[in-house]
Amino acid sequence: MMGRDTEWFVGIGTLAPAVHIGVTMSASEGSTVGGVPTEVVTFLSGKGGRSLIVKGGAGTGKTTFGLELLERVGQPNRSYYLSTRVGDEALYRQFPWLKTTEMRTRILDSAKLFLDAINASGKPREPELPESEVRKVRAGKEILGSFGQERGPPTRVDRTHLQALLKRSPMPEVENVYNRIERALPEKSLLVIDSLEGVTHKYGLEMEEFVMALQKDLVEGSSTDVVMILEKPEAGGIEYLVDGLISIQREELDERRVRHLRLEKLRATNIGRARYAVTLDGGRFEALGTRDIPGSASGGSAWKPVTDPERFYSTGIPDFDKLLGGGFRRGSFNAFEVDVNVGIDDYYMLFTPTFLNFLSQGRGIIAVLAAGDSPQKLRETLVRHVPANQFDTRVRIPDYTANETEEPYILPMARLGRDEATRAMVTAEKSVAGPDRKPFVEYMAFDTFESLMGDQVAIRMYFQGVSRTKHVGNLGIGLLKPGLLVSSEILNMMDTYFRIINIDNAPCIYGIRPRTPIYAISPDPEKGAPHAVLMPIV
Repeated sequence: MMGRDTEWFVGIGTLAPAVHIGVTMSASEGSTVGGVPTEVVTFLSGKGGRSLIVKGGAGTGKTTFGLELLERVGQPNRSYYLSTRVGDEALYRQFPWLKTTEMRTRILDSAKLFLDAINASGKPREPELPESEVRKVRAGKEILGSFGQERGPPTRVDRTHLQALLKRSPMPEVENVYNRIERALPEKSLLVIDSLEGVTHKYGLEMEEFVMALQKDLVEGSSTDVVMILEKPEAGGIEYLVDGLISIQREELDERRVRHLRLEKLRATNIGRARYAVTLDGGRFEALGTRDIPGSASGGSAWKPVTDPERFYSTGIPDFDKLLGGGFRRGSFNAFEVDVNVGIDDYYMLFTPTFLNFLSQGRGIIAVLAAGDSPQKLRETLVRHVPANQFDTRVRIPDYTANETEEPYILPMARLGRDEATRAMVTAEKSVAGPDRKPFVEYMAFDTFESLMGDQVAIRMYFQGVSRTKHVGNLGIGLLKPGLLVSSEILNMMDTYFRIINIDNAPCIYGIRPRTPIYAISPDPEKGAPHAVLMPIV
């Protein structure tokens, strides 16, 4: 259900509300909030105020991150967005999830109220103390703070440092924010300023003195969380003034754009993971690996087959089917090059739905597993979602290290000669195809063949196997590991060629043939494992 809680977007020259899309979760309601790193949520959940600088070059996603904090961490009527770089209409165009027809009407009313507030006269101001007295008050507060004196929650916003800056230049937008934060007291507020340079350049301030004012008045004096966005990748020496520092970088990976969020400093917060891969898909900021994913219950639920389009086999992952134009083409052989830092569980997340989709339709699998994988692990993974007897009768796993076995799905190949091995494979193919001779998956980890037979013999076997797969209409899946001598020869035979990599502990995939962007592989956030989704890294 879509919530309709309102946060205030305070722009230089305008004031406009923005709408929450989805369910708002406060930092206190859980340690993990989708899209935002757990460490950041914990940092902003502490008692008292916290200050955070977010730095990064142009186009890294700083504004999107600030808006995501407002949506995911901020509370209704207690979180504010001070924008100096773009107007409200530009924000709504860039981030459609912020806009509704109802809110557009209210923006006009809010803008008028804001202008009325600026032009209002005769409003009593707090008396200003002489500078000597201000210094005494400030010193007294710092001495009390050093003794760790406990005090109740603030009921008024400290304006000591702001008043000093206002003597040089009026700042109605900043005063407006101070007033709103004060009205929310003693409840804690969140303020996002985008950007620091925009405010300080407009009013001729030094960045250090403005940050110090926010730190002393709002963070320390009024228990406000203040997030300050910098328009450049370096903080220029002001990082020592604040409690936290985050940087967002952008780089090119194989001519594809990748963003990283790095947690450089979060005072009094344990940083369990210092770097996150980031996507800005759909105008939302998503740090990968931050969402709670429902897991499979013990035993799991039965897999419901995904219908195969004409001339294709479904991958079992709707996103992957769409990427491939319908799924794996019938009779195709598809290569997946797996990077050295990608674990078995990571690439199983991609292949398990395909295996289950075949088995649930009475089709079989012949699988030559990679070094380090085990037949028992594959069986354990799949029988959570298909009957065990279906696996045992329709799956065959040649094991070239085993002399004998009691498991019906394992083919012990270590003691067999070439002719015996050939006959064993023919028998296995008949078992997985069944009496109705259905097509099956031929899953090959090429490193196993190369280590057992050498590259030249392995290449001849691959050529024969790929030709047979295409002729009979099976589905071929080939797993390549780094450093294989046969890779270049094999890839020339493949219909598709994908790479599976690890970016900041997030398994990702991208296509070389066909060429595709990078996608993060993750369990489906609604259905949970073994269902998977692909999220574009943009």
